[in-house]
Amino acid sequence: MKRYNITVNGTAYDVTVEETDASAAPVAAAAPAPAPKKAAAPKAAAPAGGAGNVKIEAPMPGTVMDVKLKVGDKVTNGTPIVIIEAMKMENEIPATCDGTIASINVNKGDSVNTGTLIATINA
Repeated sequence: MKRYNITVNGTAYDVTVEETDASAAPVAAAAPAPAPKKAAAPKAAAPAGGAGNVKIEAPMPGTVMDVKLKVGDKVTNGTPIVIIEAMKMENEIPATCDGTIASINVNKGDSVNTGTLIATINA
């Protein structure tokens, strides 16, 4: 067994790793001790679900750096809705049609995965 000290988001963890040979059957690991929870600052909740008929989804995983529009804003095809940082690059996520923003489903600072609903548009 090898022991490692790992720091994740400023919290240090002592981890033990067991080496096995490839032919050994996998052994269920003991449940890890829960990490201490930090009190998070309350965030304004994003509207639930998609109210519009055109969905705008994240094309890549990343962090929302900026939300450029709000519900009710008129948009044209190509208008940036949000900026997502992925792999140290800022990527504009544009409207895919003309219409009105029906919902914004992310907030600045949110992490998104590929396919996460970002916004909906009433075309």
